[in-house]
Amino acid sequence: MKMTSRKLSDILKKRLQNDNWSFHFDREKDTLRIEDKNTGKGITLELPGIIAKWEQKKDDAIDEVVYYTEEALNAMKGQSQEMEGRESLIYPVIRSTSFPEKSSAGVSLIFDGHTAETRIYYALDLGNTYRLIDEKMLEKEGWTKERIRETASFNLRSLQTVVKEDAVAGNHFYFFRANDGYDASRVLNESILAEYEKSAEGTLAVSIPHQDVLIIADIRNNAGYDILGQMSMSFFANGTVPITALSFLYEDGKLEPIFILAKNRPKKK
Repeated sequence: MKMTSRKLSDILKKRLQNDNWSFHFDREKDTLRIEDKNTGKGITLELPGIIAKWEQKKDDAIDEVVYYTEEALNAMKGQSQEMEGRESLIYPVIRSTSFPEKSSAGVSLIFDGHTAETRIYYALDLGNTYRLIDEKMLEKEGWTKERIRETASFNLRSLQTVVKEDAVAGNHFYFFRANDGYDASRVLNESILAEYEKSAEGTLAVSIPHQDVLIIADIRNNAGYDILGQMSMSFFANGTVPITALSFLYEDGKLEPIFILAKNRPKKK
């Protein structure tokens, strides 16, 4: 069966059927908007990206979308989204530079620059999902962007790290996967990168293909670049929230995006 945006929209409507939710399929934009009728809040699903995952993972891709959509809509309705008194639940999240700068309601989101490929947004953790912090939230509670930035950075450093190491063709790869929603965010913890840079025997490279994984690589020979490139592309294609398939060299405390060319050393972008 060939999956189209219309077919996918119909499948999701059936799976997410709820008397309190409304659905709007936009054929031109290839999106499905789901809103809570009582609160007017909702989320917009980009259908082409979901179709790409469906082609690889079939029903598992649909199950993931249904789960995260239900969790997000229920969180919007059932939980307070005030920041005051919940400072320990504010974290940075990494997104691609193509990620929207405004919420679905048209309110500007709070974000900082990171690399040529990525940005840093800020989120209030709601348990099984989170709410990206926007300017309206700051104005309502009298917070400054600097306070958000410092609070999120402090909380990030307090997170537990879960790392799996693998050696391939003489190169060492470290996978950060605590499954707490902030694995990619750990790239912002400078002490982690500094520690791995200090112990690396080769060139230190980093990949943040999607929000639930961070890969740090100790590249000790040219084959390591190809391996990292393949890993990054695979994770990027299968992630729930893809970020970038490009990798980065870590030099002098900075991340430099690189293109990895097969059987060659990478070229800086």
